[in-house]
Amino acid sequence: MSEPVYLDYNATTPIAPEVAAAMLPFLQTEFGNPSSAHERGERARHAVAAARAELAQLLGAQTDEMVFTGSATEANNLALLGVARALPHKRHIVISAIEHPAVMQPALYLRELSWDVSIVAVDATGRVDPADIAAVLRPDTALVSVMHANNEVGTLQPVAEIAALAHANGSLMHTDAAQSAGKLALDVDSLGVDLLTLAGHKFYAPKGIGALYVRRGTPLKPILFGADQEHNLRPGTENIPHIVGIGTAARLARERLPAARHTLAKMRDDLHQRLLAAIPGLQLNGHPEQRLPNTLHVSFPAVSGRDLLAACAEWVSASVGSACHARAHADAVSGVLAAMCCDPARARGAVRLSVGHDTTAADIETAAEALIDAWRRLTT
Repeated sequence: MSEPVYLDYNATTPIAPEVAAAMLPFLQTEFGNPSSAHERGERARHAVAAARAELAQLLGAQTDEMVFTGSATEANNLALLGVARALPHKRHIVISAIEHPAVMQPALYLRELSWDVSIVAVDATGRVDPADIAAVLRPDTALVSVMHANNEVGTLQPVAEIAALAHANGSLMHTDAAQSAGKLALDVDSLGVDLLTLAGHKFYAPKGIGALYVRRGTPLKPILFGADQEHNLRPGTENIPHIVGIGTAARLARERLPAARHTLAKMRDDLHQRLLAAIPGLQLNGHPEQRLPNTLHVSFPAVSGRDLLAACAEWVSASVGSACHARAHADAVSGVLAAMCCDPARARGAVRLSVGHDTTAADIETAAEALIDAWRRLTT
């Protein structure tokens, strides 16, 4: 039997064939250390520089503003904790209530270090009101961190408006854009951000590689200590194969971007319409318009989302929410849905369906039929 239709691209993407091909020499013959003075080291340095340039071009950034990390989680920790180390006289940061744990947990750690942390609520669509950010800004606010796109419901945040407010207050602005790369155009100047996080495995690069955009002049200190790699911000011998991989993935994302948003949204909406036509009471979660083009987060009536996915697991691979919480207690309500004040029955029936570049029209048809059949079997 063939593999189930994969509708969990927000959890992770496969490595693109072009990415794997670019990485292969650096897993075999091109094993040089970029810090070495000989020819192998020079070739490794060139590979890192080329990848850095590709990432910068994807974001409209300067090449020297890109810092490679081991993951988006590390990049987020560097952003929050690194700013806190650089600005110890400022003791306040602002985040939203729906941030990924990779932002929420560093913020709560700063609270343990006597920093004040304001956690701003979202509306029923999962969107932050910039006025609510403005209301909590203080003279000692070092940083505002609001994600670009939510990893569960897909809602897009008004990052540019929030960044303008932060800067007017003398504060820095960070956004976690792990879910956005390859799906939406990202321009650091248009967004107005000082720091921006990327995750390689969310846009067809391997797991274990991320990046942090750091605008020139942004006060930031390292949180790891060692040698002087990555502009003295991230010590450790560079992971050349994965850096080459994320660089190649950035180039592919940039080349695909003009058509990607339309293509992904078409498949997402086709799936939504098929489910709506067959399942009375199906509810869309998240913002109806300001959302990721590939993400469909819906609540199935009268069933548990976990039970529904288990009932059609032979045909569909999807999640009830963030992969970081996929194995949480069966009765646990997603923190994102709780922040959106979603009622318990609706939260219980929630499922996240996310399409990718490899998803086909036949996949959508198969998945819709399997989900509908599973729902009917569970409710009759």
